[in-house]
Amino acid sequence: MSFDLSVISSKNIILAVTGGIAAYKSAIIVRRLKDYGFDVRVVMTHGAQAFITPLTFQALSGNPVHTELLNPEAEAGMGHIELARWADLILVAPASCDSIAKFAAGLADDLLSTLYLATKAPVWIAPAMNQQMWAAKATQRNLNTLVDDGVHVIMPDAGSQACGDVGLGRMPEPEDIAYQVMQYFHKAQRAIAEKFGQLAGQRVVITAGPTREAIDPVRYISNHSTGKMGFSIAAACYAAGAQVTLLAGPVSLDTPNGVRRINVSSALQMLDQSMLQLEAGCDIFIATAAVADYRVAEVAEHKIKKSGDELAISLVKNPDIVATIAEQQKRPFMVGFAAETRNVEAYAAAKLVAKKLDMIACNDVSRPDIGFASDQNAMTVFFADQYQLDKRDLEKASKQDIAQQLVEAIHDARLQHQPAGRNAHLDVSALDT
Repeated sequence: MSFDLSVISSKNIILAVTGGIAAYKSAIIVRRLKDYGFDVRVVMTHGAQAFITPLTFQALSGNPVHTELLNPEAEAGMGHIELARWADLILVAPASCDSIAKFAAGLADDLLSTLYLATKAPVWIAPAMNQQMWAAKATQRNLNTLVDDGVHVIMPDAGSQACGDVGLGRMPEPEDIAYQVMQYFHKAQRAIAEKFGQLAGQRVVITAGPTREAIDPVRYISNHSTGKMGFSIAAACYAAGAQVTLLAGPVSLDTPNGVRRINVSSALQMLDQSMLQLEAGCDIFIATAAVADYRVAEVAEHKIKKSGDELAISLVKNPDIVATIAEQQKRPFMVGFAAETRNVEAYAAAKLVAKKLDMIACNDVSRPDIGFASDQNAMTVFFADQYQLDKRDLEKASKQDIAQQLVEAIHDARLQHQPAGRNAHLDVSALDT
């Protein structure tokens, strides 16, 4: 499952490391948080420095490590206040029995305990200690106090411990801890998107990838579409607050986070699923799939054996999915795509009119830098309203960036343009053919 990491690229994490053998795992946490795009600063207690050096964390985080409460180099010597204001989340991993007790009692005799009291950011702790210390009534009482105060506790794992005991108290794997932090920010971003996003509450159906039209049980007709653009648009629509259903042809891509995926193979299967989604409720239909124009008239029941120098196969025309959806009584906002090799804008504008779409995005797939398999794209978008065609150019960028711009274009079109619907009288004569 993939995530849009851009939503956390500006988030600041303080990783606080306390004394305990699990401190070595904290180095991996820093690395994983950095991989996700977080800016990480490390705070170490004196006990932590007995197990691992500040230099390790400085090298991994790319930031100076904070160890002292009163820092002469910080503004007015109040480094803990600066850090407290900087953080979007404070993660204490490992959280020793002593640090948990200090937090619960409200002590402030070192940098970490003072930072805990001075921040408005969420505080997460990942306790790590001997199994008997974890089970002690005082520890459990302190933990209950922290939970009541709003601290999020990442529960320890059970297993063998460095002291030889077996039981609860092991810090979870660093990859799991970093992943939970990443998910937290994605869920928060999603909640905002569902309320304030450009497509908040909208039901979006997207077709993506190629279709395969069977010749016999082992052969088929298809095209070079990879589905990358459609999947990027699905992720962008979800990030904008939409409920997204992705009708995916046969592609090797991970399903975007939060997106409902339905796999199809042929054009007829994609049409059937499109109609089902329309009946279930659809506000915006985005047709990015490269649907085969023709299918084999009669699919062979068994593999066709090689015989002779030529093989004739009869083809019949597939139904036009986007035009079929556009003609329905419960018509959603229709977005088409045109992948052309010449006269790109003219063909796209004509397609917009002929298929009675509200918006179409077109690109020149003959260009090797933005073709089917490329991670980049460049597009021209046409909007239809009652009397004219409007145009917007999307300069070459990553397909993720293009997808976000297309979401903005859909939002703008629905706000500012009178949908063309069944109006087929738009003037496209000014475009070169």
